[in-house]
Amino acid sequence: MSLGRRNSGIRVAVLVVSVVLMMGGSLGVCADGESSPDAHTVPAIDGGIGPCSVEFTVTDATNAPVYDAKIRVHIAYRFLSAHKLDLEVGTNVDGKARVSGLPEKVKEALHFKASQADRYGETFYNPAEGCTAKRAIVLKAEDKSGPP
Repeated sequence: MSLGRRNSGIRVAVLVVSVVLMMGGSLGVCADGESSPDAHTVPAIDGGIGPCSVEFTVTDATNAPVYDAKIRVHIAYRFLSAHKLDLEVGTNVDGKARVSGLPEKVKEALHFKASQADRYGETFYNPAEGCTAKRAIVLKAEDKSGPP
């Protein structure tokens, strides 16, 4: 084996060892530096299409907060409603969530639907009535009996 090949093999081995050591060191820093997320931190999602926002509190029929209820909205915006955006956020242990980055102008009020397991609730929000809002959603069991 020539001297050039031996040196390139050593270089590769040193590079691999260096990368492994750097990754191991950074993983140790991340693992030590991370703290568990706070259960009371309000989950938020940013639509990125405007300055408006809505804060939600989701409860059940007994007024208890609902954890991990999914709040969904479909937004059609701009000229001829050609742009569309679907957003979803889950609630924290206090039943709270926030949706920001909503447009100032919409043709129709935004229809927010919340659900968890077999419970469902909804609310509407029109940014023309105020760019920031708070809404409460009460989840109730869905009626699966259908029309009489």
